[in-house]
Amino acid sequence: MADSSKYPASTPQDSTDSDAPAFSSARPRVLRTGPNAAVAETAEPAGHEADDMTISQQTESVDQYSDANSSDSDEAAARLDEIKRERLDMARRKEELKAIKMRRDLEQLEALVENPAEQVAQEQPAAVTPPVVAPQIPSAPPARTRSRHWVALISFLVMVVVPVIVSFWYLTERAAPRYASMSGFSVRNEEVGSAVDLLGAVTQISGSSSSDPDILYQFIQSQELVARADAALNLRALWAKGDPDHDPVFAYHPPGTIEDLVTYWERMVGVYSDSGTGLIDVEVQAFSPEDARRINQFIYDESSEMINRLSAIAREDATRYARDELETTVEQVKVARQALTRFRNETQIVDPEASIQSQMGILSSLQAQLAETLIDLDILLQTSSRQDDPRIIQTRRRIEVIEVRINEEQQKLGLGDSGGATDEDAFANLVGEYERLLVDREFAEQSFAASRTAYDAAVAEARRQTRYLAAHVQPTLAESAKYPQVYQALGLVGLFSFLLWAILALSAYALRDRR
Repeated sequence: MADSSKYPASTPQDSTDSDAPAFSSARPRVLRTGPNAAVAETAEPAGHEADDMTISQQTESVDQYSDANSSDSDEAAARLDEIKRERLDMARRKEELKAIKMRRDLEQLEALVENPAEQVAQEQPAAVTPPVVAPQIPSAPPARTRSRHWVALISFLVMVVVPVIVSFWYLTERAAPRYASMSGFSVRNEEVGSAVDLLGAVTQISGSSSSDPDILYQFIQSQELVARADAALNLRALWAKGDPDHDPVFAYHPPGTIEDLVTYWERMVGVYSDSGTGLIDVEVQAFSPEDARRINQFIYDESSEMINRLSAIAREDATRYARDELETTVEQVKVARQALTRFRNETQIVDPEASIQSQMGILSSLQAQLAETLIDLDILLQTSSRQDDPRIIQTRRRIEVIEVRINEEQQKLGLGDSGGATDEDAFANLVGEYERLLVDREFAEQSFAASRTAYDAAVAEARRQTRYLAAHVQPTLAESAKYPQVYQALGLVGLFSFLLWAILALSAYALRDRR
């Protein structure tokens, strides 16, 4: 009996394979139209051709086995029958696969008939994009240190690092400590109400004037205040305590001119004004805490005095016009009274109205006597038959005298018919002149009274509006030195040195690139 290991085609695994691998080896066929149809048709039945090849190989193996073992025993015959049965099974499977393939082709054909546009769009060949070939970039040579790199490094060290180191050494070893004194104040305008308001305890305090902080800000930085402070405190000696030989940067170099002192004043005295609130803060630096506070106190005192002068000037401006008007009305009253006095001296009449009343009384009495005498004459004429009766003659003489007196009195009063109206001595003209002078005097007196009232009101208003300097922070006495601020100064020196170096370096590289 031949060894079964010589016949690999007859192994049991060929008879124990299931249908799943056979079906999985077959790929679905897609019905395609167009130029790629041939490719699709040839690509689909690859699984079926593999099955045919497997069957052919097994058949050849069976034939070889039959020829080589024709004289074998019945076992070989049984094996041959088994192989034939497997061959028949594989043929049956092939037929089943062909039926499945035909059914799928039919379904795809029906789908193509129902929606041909979509199938054609799917079958459109994609545009072939030619491959992009990247340009060959030559590799850069390795970086090397050149002379310009060394120049840039050396310039950076000289222009940035060295100034920072020198500044640090100077600020820590040579700079004298400076002490700061702070103060804060503002210009206030207090308006006190009138007497009626005072009864109600009403006091209005308004904010500072918009121009007062600006005026005070300029005054503190003015040469006038610097000269006063130098005369009172000897600023040159106070600020020279920092020893200009040891600290030539921050100490004052005496004696110097007033302009040099003003420039150093701007460095040592800082004025900060808030236009919104009207607050002013002053910072004074000196080489001792006591000197800083003395200078700050002097600034506050001079500022307060300056504000008081401004208040006095404001009051003077407010009352000047009222006072001028008052003086004018006083002169008018004097002129009117002098004219009235001169009239009385010339006419010898103190009060023409009283004199005319007296004259009118005399005239009335004479007219009454004339009336009585006329009545007596009429009685005598009726009772006496003689025309040369002495009583009648005497009565008529009395009547004539009374009439003459009445006529004279009327002429004095300007009531006669003999030109008394144009006579300067007539009482009517005197009364008219007197009334004119009296009206002028009364008008002048009334004007004087109104001017006096206006002047008093202006003075009262000026007194109610009082400006003063109110300190919310008194000059302080420092306990430790605030300056120099080493790290802040080093940061500024480093920043500006680096900016200068960067500008010069970029300019140099730009010029080199242009060449």
